[in-house]
Amino acid sequence: MKKNNFFIVVVAVFSMMSCGKKTEKEDFGTSATVVLVSAELGKTLFEGKGTCVACHNPDTKIIGPSIIEIASIYKEKKGDLVAFLKGKGEPIVDPSQYEIMKANFTITKKMTDEELESIKLYINSFN
Repeated sequence: MKKNNFFIVVVAVFSMMSCGKKTEKEDFGTSATVVLVSAELGKTLFEGKGTCVACHNPDTKIIGPSIIEIASIYKEKKGDLVAFLKGKGEPIVDPSQYEIMKANFTITKKMTDEELESIKLYINSFN
């Protein structure tokens, strides 16, 4: 990597870290990618691409439990929300709604780890 590109990447990484966002650096071969994991991204995914908002509101149950309830139960039971969204975890909040939720795994299984971690941060911001 050229010195000039390296300097730009270093400045970008430190700038992002100072904003209080988790950063991950990947592929320091010929190019560098900085991936931001944030509650803001999680909210965007939750309300958009993930279609989570169709069944989950912050403080009231619609079809699925509220975000507050999800955050509280996952914290209390030390559950792995990312594993659940990947379809690899057991339902611990409302098992009676699991069959409905399974349909959404087609969306969440296609998400990157960073996207799922961002959704988890967004959900945990309600706790």
